[in-house]
Amino acid sequence: MAYHVIEPERATLHGRFSSDLPPVLTIDPGDTVRFRTLDAGWNLEPRRSTRSEDRPRKFAPRIPERDSGHALCGPVAIRGAAPGMTLGIKIESLRTGVWGWTAAGGWDSPLNRRLGVTEGETFLLWTLDPDRLEGRNQHGHRIALRPFMGIMGMPPDEPGWLPSPPPRIWGGNLDCKELVAGSTLYLPIGVPGALFSVGDGHAAQGDGEVSSTGIECPMERVELTFSLHDALHLTTPRADTPAGWITFGFDEDLDEAAAIAVEAMLDLLNERHGLARLDALALASVLVEVRVTQLVNGIRGAHAILPHDALR
Repeated sequence: MAYHVIEPERATLHGRFSSDLPPVLTIDPGDTVRFRTLDAGWNLEPRRSTRSEDRPRKFAPRIPERDSGHALCGPVAIRGAAPGMTLGIKIESLRTGVWGWTAAGGWDSPLNRRLGVTEGETFLLWTLDPDRLEGRNQHGHRIALRPFMGIMGMPPDEPGWLPSPPPRIWGGNLDCKELVAGSTLYLPIGVPGALFSVGDGHAAQGDGEVSSTGIECPMERVELTFSLHDALHLTTPRADTPAGWITFGFDEDLDEAAAIAVEAMLDLLNERHGLARLDALALASVLVEVRVTQLVNGIRGAHAILPHDALR
């Protein structure tokens, strides 16, 4: 098994998904890739103040058509990957950079209108300690870090440049805080070679990502090992995480997103425990937790969690 390294540079960076984007690296199943990523906003340095007009230096040059989204590294092609298969992404290790930021308010969205914060904007400026896994902001608040990647995904089989914010069944901006080191994410493959990209590092985030940002930060190390699964046919992502097995649902309507996540969990209970649909639903009502993944990407996300020790 080979080990590869991808650095954030002009040849490896893009801000949208596209099946027309050529791979920057082609690997075999079982290979590991170490990425270093920019923060979601393409920043090369931390903010120095909370003033909206104080903009840090950003990566340049950028191509408007392909770079108007999160800063993503890739895509990586996996030999033998084909539509109908499932891509496994094992998250071997994650290490944050030493700075990050969180923004709130200042843009029009249904939630911001409801909260009355469309006209104001604020920033929390974070100093991060990746060794102690601790963050501290300018107000002296200290929090524990739990890093994960907000975006891990592939393009669908359709033309054009697709925006990075909405999550899709092929992955993308999942923003699920449970996808920490030690997790394996399983994604349906939509195009030959898979064309996987990663970005949007978060040092920490709450379920819902209610302001539209977690602690957005560059990542010094993102180590991922890739596998192909011919016999696993998924219609929505799933993951094996330290918190338990997770199934995901995405839709503009949060109720529908939750229903998709629950239905996928019933499929998982059938596969792993041989439970019929009604029995699986009854047991899920006792053991499974349904959570709001995020509320802020236009397409809402929900995830269902079956803890590993719940069913004995």
